[in-house]
Amino acid sequence: MKVIQLHKNETALIKKALKNNREAQHVLFELHAPKMLSVCRYYVKDLQQAEDVMLNGFFKVFSNLKQFNADGSFEGWMRRIMVREAISFLRQKKDIEFPVDTFQTNTNSENNINTNIEVANIQQHIDTLPSGYKMVFVMYAIEGYKHHEIATMLNITEGTSKSQLFKARKMLQEAISNSNKITSYGTK
Repeated sequence: MKVIQLHKNETALIKKALKNNREAQHVLFELHAPKMLSVCRYYVKDLQQAEDVMLNGFFKVFSNLKQFNADGSFEGWMRRIMVREAISFLRQKKDIEFPVDTFQTNTNSENNINTNIEVANIQQHIDTLPSGYKMVFVMYAIEGYKHHEIATMLNITEGTSKSQLFKARKMLQEAISNSNKITSYGTK
């Protein structure tokens, strides 16, 4: 019986890719493209544009591979490149807005909505957020950046980052709540 190696040795692949070995670069691309497309898709609504952002990101990954120092994970290093590439893309399109409107907060409202909403529906709700809200929400809630990191990357203040996150959460809660009401009325 022949044993097939399912997991490639990523370190060896990276070393080969550093020497411009196209096969190693292709294997690394195939291993990480689905996750990196998902990262780009968080920021960029259109799938084809998200794919373009991902491809540009991979170009930067392979162009700057010598800068990867293996202190952290290769995937984490690539994710940071993809996030920055998505932000650059949105800046070029001038598609980032940080609305300054205010919301009335209801202190009696529950912060956590108990729901069985599907992931695809959540992504649809996230896509409806204004671009600034969406970007800060994804960077904070999904990517795990801190407010000071978000502020630095987006050239905004920490206070703006925090208010955009608050407003994004509020809008998502309202959208999900309304979606649940429609679903519950439709099933009765």
